[in-house]
Amino acid sequence: MSVKRISVGALGTNCYIYCDDATGRCAIIDPGYFDDTLQKAIEKFGCDKFDYILLTHCHFDHVAGVSRVKELTGAKIAIFISDAPGLRDMFVNLSAPFTGRGEVYPKPDIELIDRETIKVGQTEFTVMHTPGHTVGSCCFITDGIIFSGDTLFCRSAGRTDFPGGSVSELRRSLQRLAALEGDYQVYPGHEDATTLAHERMYNMYM
Repeated sequence: MSVKRISVGALGTNCYIYCDDATGRCAIIDPGYFDDTLQKAIEKFGCDKFDYILLTHCHFDHVAGVSRVKELTGAKIAIFISDAPGLRDMFVNLSAPFTGRGEVYPKPDIELIDRETIKVGQTEFTVMHTPGHTVGSCCFITDGIIFSGDTLFCRSAGRTDFPGGSVSELRRSLQRLAALEGDYQVYPGHEDATTLAHERMYNMYM
């Protein structure tokens, strides 16, 4: 397996391209902005190799590039069911208050539920519902890897002061992640990668 991180947009969102090496099939996680760098990265892997656009939540800085990526790849858009309406609500997705121009984004092809699995080539991802940052925040988990969106960061955690945010829900979500067996590489929605073992030891929110 291989993971490529691309920092996109004004807020430095981490967009990830995951490739299953055995089959060459790919998924893109949180395309928060579409630019030449992202386009070239997708083309390098092969536009016809992408099966899914996986969204950890509905905020504009994680989804603003969805339309262009779908046009380029034909990949299916997947988001947790309770965040799906936020793609069409410019205040829930924060595009109106943050950019001054409200945006709506495409309806998803797939509305995910907790513990659902998605296969990218021979790799199976498990969806973990981790509300707190938004009502439908989720993590995508496979062998040794967690794409944590804005739920878990290196020694930090997601904000809870946006629509649908909840301190108590976020705490429960972090406890659920902490309870996973073994260690994982954690790829968050912003800033540097970390490990679950490191966060169990040093993250005051966890």
